[in-house]
Amino acid sequence: MPRPSRRTVLATGSALGGAALVAGAGALPAQASPAGAGTPDSVTADPDAWRTVLDDADLVWRRMPKTWYEGPYLGNGFLGSGVYQEPGKNAVRFNVQHSEVQDHRPEFGSLFGLARLPIGHFTLEPAGTITGLDWRLGLRDAELTGTLTTDRGTLRLRAHVHTSRSVLAVEVVPSEGERGFRWVFHPADAKSPRTAFQPTPAGYQGNPPAQVSTYEDGTEAAVQSLLSGGEHVTAWREVTQGERRTLYAGVRHSFPSATARDRALADVRAAAQLPYDTLAAPHRAWWRAYYRKSFLSVPDARIQRFYWIQLYKTASAARRDAPVMATCGPWLEPTPWPATWWNLNVQLEYWLIHGSNHLELDAVTRALGEFRENLTAEMAPAYRADSLGVPRTTDARLVNGGATSNAQGYGVGVPGQDPPTPEVGNLTWALHNVWLSYRHTMDEAILRDVLYPLLRKAVNYYLHFLEPGADGRLHLPATYSPEYGGNTRDCNYDLMLLSWGCRTLLEAVETLGIDDALAPRWREVLAKRVPYPTDANGFMIGADIPFAKSHRHYSHLLAVYPLYELTGAAADERALIEKSLAHWVGFEGALQGYTFTGAASMSALLGKGDDALKYLGQLMSRFIQANTMYKETGPVIETPLSAAQSLHDMVCQSWGGTIRVFPALPAAWTDLTVHGFRTQGAFLLSAVRERGVTRWVRLVSEAGAPCVVRHGIAGPVEVRDGAGRPLPHEDAGDGAIRIRLPKGASALVTAAGDRPDLTVAPVAPNAPAPRWGLPA
Repeated sequence: MPRPSRRTVLATGSALGGAALVAGAGALPAQASPAGAGTPDSVTADPDAWRTVLDDADLVWRRMPKTWYEGPYLGNGFLGSGVYQEPGKNAVRFNVQHSEVQDHRPEFGSLFGLARLPIGHFTLEPAGTITGLDWRLGLRDAELTGTLTTDRGTLRLRAHVHTSRSVLAVEVVPSEGERGFRWVFHPADAKSPRTAFQPTPAGYQGNPPAQVSTYEDGTEAAVQSLLSGGEHVTAWREVTQGERRTLYAGVRHSFPSATARDRALADVRAAAQLPYDTLAAPHRAWWRAYYRKSFLSVPDARIQRFYWIQLYKTASAARRDAPVMATCGPWLEPTPWPATWWNLNVQLEYWLIHGSNHLELDAVTRALGEFRENLTAEMAPAYRADSLGVPRTTDARLVNGGATSNAQGYGVGVPGQDPPTPEVGNLTWALHNVWLSYRHTMDEAILRDVLYPLLRKAVNYYLHFLEPGADGRLHLPATYSPEYGGNTRDCNYDLMLLSWGCRTLLEAVETLGIDDALAPRWREVLAKRVPYPTDANGFMIGADIPFAKSHRHYSHLLAVYPLYELTGAAADERALIEKSLAHWVGFEGALQGYTFTGAASMSALLGKGDDALKYLGQLMSRFIQANTMYKETGPVIETPLSAAQSLHDMVCQSWGGTIRVFPALPAAWTDLTVHGFRTQGAFLLSAVRERGVTRWVRLVSEAGAPCVVRHGIAGPVEVRDGAGRPLPHEDAGDGAIRIRLPKGASALVTAAGDRPDLTVAPVAPNAPAPRWGLPA
């Protein structure tokens, strides 16, 4: 279909620098090159492309949201606020929760004694009865705006959680009849949310009630002392300027010292000196720069909006220096899972940061590096000298606590010994996320300082138990495949992670120039480990357990995705993947949202774009809530975020040293634009597809890594550098070319003789779609 009219936004270099779109490729000229002139591809960028897709993705509410799954949400990785009707009341709730606020009683374990603790909420209580509302969550500024209507008048509001201050600001402008509205703070009961779902451990009790104080300047504070020592404090102050009344609220946590009150009061008093717009100005600038680091537009309006909302959600929930996301992110709600989960949730939560070019949100690499010593205590004493693992659940500092799944007081089970669930592969899988961060940046500090030393010990734990069998192959004793039930020898979850770990370690020592004494053992594992157990239905759970019941988790398929150890390159391997995938999703009953994101990504690996879209469609219709949140027994946020990664996998894949452009697009997606997409090898990809044809592909190299690209352009191609000069390239087979691309250089690939318009802009939607939120 014809591309829509739009202002020109041209393919440029990296957006890593923030608001500017240029990095590595040199400064942009003052004037854009004429469209279609085939001139060098470093030209000016028009911000209207981002404005267009972001404004189109705004969530709207014409009906009152009743739950967290329906309402607006604000956050900065630490402080979070969900907005919805106070249950059973004529009021609007603004939650205040914080990702650092937790208990510190490890003797009761991670789900009780180290659990995230609820803080409380404010209620906006109007003078009249609420009769309607018109709200908009503006992604571009990360700000909620709109009007609440009552039978006495209106309340116009604006709200944001500041991106760099621990402050929620809500400005309200009442009409004459609503001048009597008020704010009320309701401290929460400071105990583990899991107490509402499961029996409490012997001796466990909640923390004492919060104590509220008012100070001479009108600032108030609710001080929540903890039985373990320390405290968390919510401070707030309302300031009136003319007809405007602005609530400033902040949260701080301290342990073991009781210093949070003074910090929370200082935060609020400093913010309250600033009018709302003055306070919001740097917040808005940060968010606008954030989005400009990448760009994606697809012709499915519902999915495009969903994608940009996930980018908003991720930066609201994650920052490099924030705790690794717990199951709810910073928006703690009643949940049986008030901790950080390491057997799937963490991994899925952070995948989208790589392709979308947002490594500044990578808390996983930072936390594993910073708190590695805490993982030692989670191992059985006999293995602490040379092994590491991470339990299924931890607090923000990777501590599991004493009430673990075994009686010995350590969190990681011992293969073949610890009932009921020796789940030992979680750290290796988490380190795959770290490896992705390394591969997408080629930053050897990540490899040297975090990935290599931790992965070496994670793999070493397996080596203690790997033994030769009568068949001459190396076997593992019984371990646990997450969530399936029952322990099994030669568990695929562990064999697949072990194989990836050994291969990655061998590549790491070669890159780092390390002569590691364990390298021969890693090679032996790869040469002699038992084949992954399979039967007539495909991959089994392990040697003792077939895949024979509905199972939401793809723990038995990790070698296919996300590890890409098996990719279907050979016909028999492809048939095995297809059979296993069909068998897995063929059991209804226990399937959940992330079942379908995994199935979509595996379909994308196989080049089946229509199947991938079908699975994402099932996810949207069956599981995604009105505001794009997700729930099972309680709120969890990993599934929508992993759906954004499934979309990435349809648009670009870069495993195995080859960048694959548009590898799995549905037939209906004849037009598509991607820009600033970060790939393995530290390349930034821009590409445009028009009327079912890839018109051009551009790569900027940040690290000078080998560049092999399967561009998808039919027939002979031309490759030119940033000055328009021919670049040498050679056929790499299977539709790919190899380009010599030094650090900082760029390559533009087009069909021979073609001089396309190098415009990056939104594509027209194939059909209208409703907005997310609760529209009319």
